[in-house]
Amino acid sequence: MTTPQTPRRSTGLPWAIAGGVVLVGGIAALVAAAIINTTTSDAGPRTSPPSTSASGAPSAAPPTQPTETGVVDDGVTVQGWVPEPITRDEDVYIRAALAAAATFDTTLATRDEWLAYLDTWFTPDTRYASGVDREAQLDQARLELRQSVVLPEDMWNSLAAEDGRVEAAASAEIAYSPVPENPPGDMFIGEADVLLTFTSKTEGAQETSYEQTARVRVQVLCGGESIPTLGSAQQVGDCKVVRFFGADGS
Repeated sequence: MTTPQTPRRSTGLPWAIAGGVVLVGGIAALVAAAIINTTTSDAGPRTSPPSTSASGAPSAAPPTQPTETGVVDDGVTVQGWVPEPITRDEDVYIRAALAAAATFDTTLATRDEWLAYLDTWFTPDTRYASGVDREAQLDQARLELRQSVVLPEDMWNSLAAEDGRVEAAASAEIAYSPVPENPPGDMFIGEADVLLTFTSKTEGAQETSYEQTARVRVQVLCGGESIPTLGSAQQVGDCKVVRFFGADGS
């Protein structure tokens, strides 16, 4: 089996702090933008052949019953985050995942706490045969989230200085791309326009908001051997994130 590959496409969250967001000290407005560029590498861990049964057919995970749509933890809204859906509907899940990658409130939780929460949305890429390779991919996907997708730490700190928050909402239409080397057809790459609403306080403690739109992409696993969040009502086979994509600059 060759290394699973993903299609190249320029997407990602272009972050900006502008409009009513001001520098600490409140004299001038901060107008700064960071376009986050990464290269989607063609290299990756080599994989071993899929395990087989005595008959020579690929072994399959035991079937599971579909789960009704719910959420893993509705209490996370208190921290300004998007709850993770419990669903096998890729459209529902992708829309929530795209919003979750850019929704936070700097007054309610730290950046590290938010990132640790987003980590719970992930599951290993089952196209990799060995557990070691799957864990390596999972670590890389979480690193990519931090380095190439979410609001950079310096911008978080600038926004936090103004008690800022961001709310994100994906458009109703999700565009899909095929996932290479996925015979079961249980993985999906979806992208959509995401409306980001930045809100912060000016020197006089008056809130100011502005909006920005970004094209964002995520890969999810809905079925097969997805790993549910520990201690939650999720089941094996429910949708989970495999990877958020940073911009590749092409």
